[in-house]
Amino acid sequence: MISKDGSALAWRRSSACSHSGCVEVQFDATLVRVRNSERPERTVEFTTDEWSAFLLGAVAGEFEKAQSASA
Repeated sequence: MISKDGSALAWRRSSACSHSGCVEVQFDATLVRVRNSERPERTVEFTTDEWSAFLLGAVAGEFEKAQSASA
């Protein structure tokens, strides 16, 4: 992807990733793109508002597996 000023947008990889198959993200002014480093041709796009909502949900634990009542 190319930014509005003509420069190439960089993909960022998690610092916790030490091998292939890592999640990578790319940011521009209005979109966030996500891909698997093993399948870079497949990307998912989010608006910056959607990405912010996702991050807030992750921090709040909304995506954690529900604990069983008998645990």
